[in-house]
Amino acid sequence: MVKFFIDQHGCAKNRVDGEILATYLGNKKEKYELTMDPAEADLIIINSCGFIKSAKEESLNALMETKAAYPEKKVILAGCLAERYADLFSKSLPEADGIFGNGELSGIVEVADEVMAQNRPVEKTPQKGVSFCMREVSFGFKNSAFVKITEGCSNHCSFCAIPLIRGELRSRPADSILEEIRKLVSKGVYEINLIGQDLAAYGTGIDDAEIRSAIAKLSGEEITEKPNDFFPASGVTPLAALLKLISKIEGNFVLRLLYIHPDHFNFDVLEVMKKDERFLHYFDIPFQSGSTEIIHSMNRRGSDESYSKMIERMREILPDLVLRTTFMTGFPGEKDKNFGETAAFLETIKPDWSGCFDYSLEDDTPAYNFKHRVPGRKAKKRAEILGDIQQELTLNKLESYVGKTFSILIEEIIPEEEELLAIGRAWFQAPEVDGAVVVRYEEEDKDKVFEGAVVKAKILAVTGVDLDSRLVSE
Repeated sequence: MVKFFIDQHGCAKNRVDGEILATYLGNKKEKYELTMDPAEADLIIINSCGFIKSAKEESLNALMETKAAYPEKKVILAGCLAERYADLFSKSLPEADGIFGNGELSGIVEVADEVMAQNRPVEKTPQKGVSFCMREVSFGFKNSAFVKITEGCSNHCSFCAIPLIRGELRSRPADSILEEIRKLVSKGVYEINLIGQDLAAYGTGIDDAEIRSAIAKLSGEEITEKPNDFFPASGVTPLAALLKLISKIEGNFVLRLLYIHPDHFNFDVLEVMKKDERFLHYFDIPFQSGSTEIIHSMNRRGSDESYSKMIERMREILPDLVLRTTFMTGFPGEKDKNFGETAAFLETIKPDWSGCFDYSLEDDTPAYNFKHRVPGRKAKKRAEILGDIQQELTLNKLESYVGKTFSILIEEIIPEEEELLAIGRAWFQAPEVDGAVVVRYEEEDKDKVFEGAVVKAKILAVTGVDLDSRLVSE
């Protein structure tokens, strides 16, 4: 029996891939067994990230440190970094006993077999379809799950290597998405987070005519082929049709949409979401810049004005809307004027949450050859300024929650404290990226507060980006 351990890196989409890898290997019960302790493992899989420089360095360091700590163990470099540089690593990275990309993930069993047989496979499978299975393993918090509905991206932002790593956008069949959600809900999963590089493009990839036809048959809706800036002229977007189908699933769950490109936001999903209170009014829309000049240089169609109007309209339809976004500083050609426009845009749209990172020079992307690069120190300083603006915006929004009662999904019980404490999240906090809620409770309520439980708590105070609360006994 070979015990294996998976070392996870990167985004939520990569985490789903890791859970799929673990499920495929774990299903071979006669050969492989998952362990959560690398010291016990015979085989360690580094599920790597290849998005930006810091993430690539982190994944490579993990590989080197693992091999140094466990020289007798077999180590496979898998995931995005392995996909992107498989040919290079096959010659220059002897520390990896095998290299496995992120295409058809079921191939991990054959690769693991070869590695354990003392061979050194290097495998990149075609980027076709969306690799999925009914996952039997979760690396996240209890009763919260990510469900991937698209793979790859066809937006081709000039700074981004995702199309190089994961290929052009393609969509997952709706019936398999619905089946997975039903199974998760039946197992008690409360929080479903739909993910993809761009949810707005669900059903609109170059090879997705069959997906659109199938979802039209399932939903009885007329499906438009392309998303519009506003409501479709006729029919509904595939994403809206999918949400209507999900709303027919019975059960106690909530659903959140993550990662929607701003250039073709599906406005028709908002009316669907208004009709089902289980659909959280939370949107992650990465704007990257608030300067029209830089936005266009990033190969995006919008402008600071159109994006601002989009958010304004969304809030008219969903007044309690929660917005998370991302900004990039130091993009080639970003002058002080452009950065000032981004800072002003941030203060105009007032997101609840936002992250900011400085530009990473990525080979084989169009921006790699752009002139007028911004010094790293200046880019980092600009990111800090945006961070300070967002901190104030987030504080103001969090203070509006004080005195209100929310359902909290418990993630962790804090041991050995004088007061009984747990950590969880409210609906306006996405997993792993936003703040948390500290829940205080009494001895008589211990049986109600456990990992994966959903409890009511009254918000008492704001502490940084977190909230302090007390359990409300029902």
